[in-house]
Amino acid sequence: MDDPVVQTCSLRKCFGGKLALDDLSLSIPSGHIHALIGANGAGKSTLFRILLGFLSPSAGEAFVLGRNSSALTSAERAAVGYVNEEHTLPEWMRVEDIKRMRCSEYRAWNERAYSEVIGHYRISAQQKVRELSRGERAGFNLALALAQSPRLLILDEPTLGLDVVAKRAFLESLMYSHTVEQCTIIYCSHQMEEIERIADRLIILERGQLMIDGAPEDFCARVRHWISDIPFQGPDPAAIPGLLQRQKLDGLHHYFVLDQDDSFSEFLRASGARTIRAMPVSLDRAVNAYLARTHAAPDVLRAQA
Repeated sequence: MDDPVVQTCSLRKCFGGKLALDDLSLSIPSGHIHALIGANGAGKSTLFRILLGFLSPSAGEAFVLGRNSSALTSAERAAVGYVNEEHTLPEWMRVEDIKRMRCSEYRAWNERAYSEVIGHYRISAQQKVRELSRGERAGFNLALALAQSPRLLILDEPTLGLDVVAKRAFLESLMYSHTVEQCTIIYCSHQMEEIERIADRLIILERGQLMIDGAPEDFCARVRHWISDIPFQGPDPAAIPGLLQRQKLDGLHHYFVLDQDDSFSEFLRASGARTIRAMPVSLDRAVNAYLARTHAAPDVLRAQA
């Protein structure tokens, strides 16, 4: 088996009295698209900054391509592509000048990969960066990153702020680039429709800790939506097994629960339910319910993950 492309061992990062990463041990194997999600403050950006060598951990270690992230060589850094939500580029430079500069920086420059991606956008080589739309900047940044021939590509909210058309163009240019097959991708996004479309693996961080790590469809299968007609307020939330989230809509009680089989209907019936119905959930609904759960101790849920 290949060595992990990314590995963290008991990784911790503190900012004053705030713990951003808490004993995080994570292993990302070579290949595929790994979706990294979590609420704001979960530690995603801190993790990326450590992996890229911009931050040093307070404790523990992080390895990228088999080397400690704080000691990456120039050649190893060149094998890591990065696209963030700001799509920061020199405003005054022309597209062709930036491309020429990047060509000289990366020995493994892949012109085919660049052309494949840039072809999804109507970008002139003579245009200056300030003349590009946000969607065009995103596409240009992706083309530059993939042309590096990266072994690891980190995409941090790359479609944030893009309209529907621009998001589709970005995802298609990513999915249909032959270079993607040769690298490992960590894709961070709050857009679950994107994750559902492209991700092979789902990683959920919460308060700097690893909570979920597995296939998106496996996580969805663990979350179920139960709808019941129960008089009055229904059961005490503290007594509901596996509760993630509860709502009352149009007189019906809605429960989103984790790791509960059909026997959950017996609990509802014992709580006075007159009607009971179980519904599958989308990845978007499952993740939102998990991140917004109103009951169940984090230690218990981590043990179930």
